[in-house]
Amino acid sequence: MSENKQKIKIALLQALPGCGLHEQMQRGMAACRKAKEMGADIALFPEMWSNGYEIPQDKGELCALAIEADSDFVTAFGNLAADIDMAIAVTILEKYDPKPRNTVILFDRHGERILHYAKVHTCDFGDERMLTAGDDFYVANLDTAGGQIKVGCMICYDREFPESARILMLKGAELILVPNACPMEINRLSQLRARAFENMVAIATCNYPKGKPDCNGHSTVFDGVAYGPDGAGSRDMKILEAPEEDGIYMAEIDVDSLREFRRKEVHGNAYRHPQKYGLLISEEKNEPFFR
Repeated sequence: MSENKQKIKIALLQALPGCGLHEQMQRGMAACRKAKEMGADIALFPEMWSNGYEIPQDKGELCALAIEADSDFVTAFGNLAADIDMAIAVTILEKYDPKPRNTVILFDRHGERILHYAKVHTCDFGDERMLTAGDDFYVANLDTAGGQIKVGCMICYDREFPESARILMLKGAELILVPNACPMEINRLSQLRARAFENMVAIATCNYPKGKPDCNGHSTVFDGVAYGPDGAGSRDMKILEAPEEDGIYMAEIDVDSLREFRRKEVHGNAYRHPQKYGLLISEEKNEPFFR
């Protein structure tokens, strides 16, 4: 393997939201510029950055907060990505018929929009019942200053369904970006670790810091490499866990090591038996455990 390994630096923009769309854009762009100064190849925002993850239960108020996917707000981050040569995953409450969507849009370092994903597993037991769920999971080849990598996205509650990361892995994802807005505690962090382990993918999650209601920081990066080289045994895949505070937190993914690990190890798609999983794709829904 080449001594000049491909490594990609990810900046988790664990920032408190401001007040209004303009302030969100200004704060977000300043955070991206700072991340670039820190050496980032990719910057990731928390969930629904455009309005600080606010979901009014009045449909009129909600729709008034939603913005188009090609709005000036989104376009500004695409232009910024090109200006500073850094990929940016920006999150919005997206205007959509009949109800808005919880969306992430990923720009490569040239400012090209390469991925547009709406949250599939909306929290329909809570405020997100006001939103439209996404239709599918997508993977794109992301060009960064650190090299190319195949990237997919999940958003918050998607994490709690193994199928989300599994489908992204089957579509070729090497890195999954996860905008988030909830308390990150041992069980949710364990879900992310499990998704990384069972699919041999790197997973980067960006949460809001403490001070945003119902959030507590603890953004994380799991690099997806569960065992050390040359039979060195199990290793901790968690290469970053941020504290609770507002800040920009950096982690570096060794892409070549991840690819070598995926080439030779037994997880992911290596020994699956999909012909035995018919029940997983049944359209029939069981009754939920609670109402």
